Order: sequence, then structure tokens, then C-alpha cells
Amino acid sequence: MLFAILLSSQRAAANEPLQINLAEAVQRTLATNPALNVLGYDIRAQQGARIQAGLKPNPELGLVVENALGSGDLNGFDGAETTLSLGWVLERGKREARVAKADASVSLLETQRHVLRRDMAAETARRYLDSLAIQAQKAQALDSVSVAADTVAQIAERVKAGQAPTADLARARAELARTQLRLEDFEHEQEVANHRLAAQWGERKPDFTSVAGDVLQLPRSAAYAELLDSIRDNPDIKQYATVARLRDAELSQAQAQARPDWQLNLGVRHLELVGEQALVAGITVPLPLRNQNQGQIAMARANRQRVDADRTQVELGIETQLFATHQALQHALHVTRTLSTEVLPLTESALHDTQRAYRAGRYTYFQLQQVQQEVLDARLAQVEAAISAHRHAIEIERLTGTVLTQGAL
Repeated sequence: MLFAILLSSQRAAANEPLQINLAEAVQRTLATNPALNVLGYDIRAQQGARIQAGLKPNPELGLVVENALGSGDLNGFDGAETTLSLGWVLERGKREARVAKADASVSLLETQRHVLRRDMAAETARRYLDSLAIQAQKAQALDSVSVAADTVAQIAERVKAGQAPTADLARARAELARTQLRLEDFEHEQEVANHRLAAQWGERKPDFTSVAGDVLQLPRSAAYAELLDSIRDNPDIKQYATVARLRDAELSQAQAQARPDWQLNLGVRHLELVGEQALVAGITVPLPLRNQNQGQIAMARANRQRVDADRTQVELGIETQLFATHQALQHALHVTRTLSTEVLPLTESALHDTQRAYRAGRYTYFQLQQVQQEVLDARLAQVEAAISAHRHAIEIERLTGTVLTQGAL
């Protein structure tokens, strides 16, 4: 259920004890996530309600004294008739209906826990990807600082030799300061992202400083028809079978409640006048002249009929979301590959030629800086497109359970 992606992440190297991989992150989430723990208590409470629903009514002990404290022969207790009896309530199917409803409620909560586990696994994957993305962007920023520092050194030599104006050096140093600020921004964002990831398993402070993976290792693509066939396994849809069972149980209970309870009595009567005892038995049957639960039955029947409509609506929403996400994944994959195979090689080649021309004095610093920025922008766009592809793949896995990211992170 946690997508085969969870088994594809590589363990951190022995010399990197503060690194975590995706499988570890999800395992921690499923073990100690606060929301999952809360739902576990809800299930225990409903299991208690199931026990309560199965309890039978206790018998009732009755004592009746008749013909006492009268007159004549019935003076005092001389002619009294004393009856000691036990009474039982015949619920006529009500207990079975309560139990069926309680069982369905437990099943629904367990299904919801399954859905929540899947959603929490997907959310952990998203937060993990956030940390991994910032790491990649931070690495790009670090490269930018290195490029800017090298440019400052080159221009300083040219200024010293009288081959470039001092304004170029000032601008290069300003650009270096800006890239260092961007790097610092990513360092702060990394800390926040790691805290958000650790919060998935209830930690207030992460015990890791980095996450394993490579955002440029792209997820695979799958045909939309294949993914559409997998929707039937979506827990959001499958849980409607459990909801229908609960609504059926509620309807049965409402119908059972319309049948009045019968009262059965069995006892012994002592006749004081003759000093004898006799068996006494009786049954009380209310007359069902009117259905006293017709409103509840109508409401329960409407709620049952609504389940099918809700299921259809959810299926349509999931199919629409799947189509949009699949299209977005295809686009993100295309953009990433185009940047990797066409845009980046061309801009890097142009940068190499521009650097050589700048050293020969044929290009200005402004032209050099412009091409450098084009390369950095292309690299950042490549990372962002790859991150977008991973996000869409995670969402498709959540919707269908089809593995797209195995070996990608």
C-alpha cells in the first residue's frame, strides 16, 4: 500500500548518520503518526460500543401482594395472595440489529484507518520531496556561489592588468553577495522542511540533517487507461462498500425499533387462605396500532440511497483528478527531458564560448553575466520540472496504487 517507492530508497552511507531515506520516513510515520494514533483510540471506543450493543437486557424481579389489608375474611394478610415473578424483555431482533450496526461502524473506522495510512504515507512522501527539492536547489545555489567567486577572481586579475574596468569587479562582487544570500535562504528553508517532515511521526526536532535521493532520477510514465483501471482499488471508493453496509444496518435497526418489545413473566403465587402455591405466567404484547419509528426508517432509507450517489460523485472526481494529474506528469517529464537534452547542453556550450571570448577581451562582463545566468536558470528550471514530475507521480500513486516512482528517489 505504501507504494513500492518505499522500498526503492537507498540507505544513507555509514559516514552520514544524520541522513534519512524515504522508506524510513514512511515507516516512522505509520508507527507513530499522531492522527493515526487518535484514530486507533476511536476504533477501540467503537469496539467498546460493539460490546455494549450485544448485551441482553437484565431480567426483572417482581413482587406483587394482592387481597391484603382488607375487611372480613381478608383482614390483614389472612387472605393475601403473594406473587414472586421474573420478567424478561423480548427485543425481537433489536439486539441483532444493534450488533450489526456496531460491527459495520467498526469496519468503517478500520477502512478509514486504511485510507488515512495511505494518505499519511503520501503526505510523508510529499514532505520528503520538499526536503529533497530544497537540497537540490541548495546545491544549485552552492554552484552559483562557486561560479560567482571564480568570476570575481578572474575579473580581479583583469582589473589588476588594466584589461577591465573596476565597475565590473564591483558588479561581480555584488552578484557574489546575492548568490550567497540565496544559499543562506535555502539553508533556512531546509531546516524548516526537515522539521515538517519529522512532524509526520510526531517529532518536534528532526534527528537528521539531510534526505537521500536524486530529484533528477525521473519517475516512469504509465498509460492513462492502465491507471484508470486501477481506480477501483482506491480506498476512497472501496470504503463506500463499508458505508453501504453501515447504512443497511441502520435501516435494519430502525425497522427493528418499530417492533415493540414483548414482556414475558414467570413466577410463583402463594395463596394464604389455602396455604398453597401456584405457577403464574404471562406475556405483555403492545398493540402496534401506529408505526412509532416511521420517521427514522424514512431517514435511514434515504441515507442508504445516498451512498450510491456519493460513490458516483467520488468516482467522477477521482477520474477527473487522475486525468489532470496524468497530463501534468507527462508535461513535467517532457519539460525535464527537453531541458536536460537540449537547453542545458546548448547554454553550457554558449557559456564556455562566452568565457573564452571574455578572457580574450571580445565580450563585456555584462554579456558574460547574462550567459551565466541563463545556464543557472536552465539548471534551476530542470530541477523544478523534475520536482513537479515527482509530485504528480506521488499523487497518481495515491489515487491508483500504481507504482511510478520505484527507483526514482
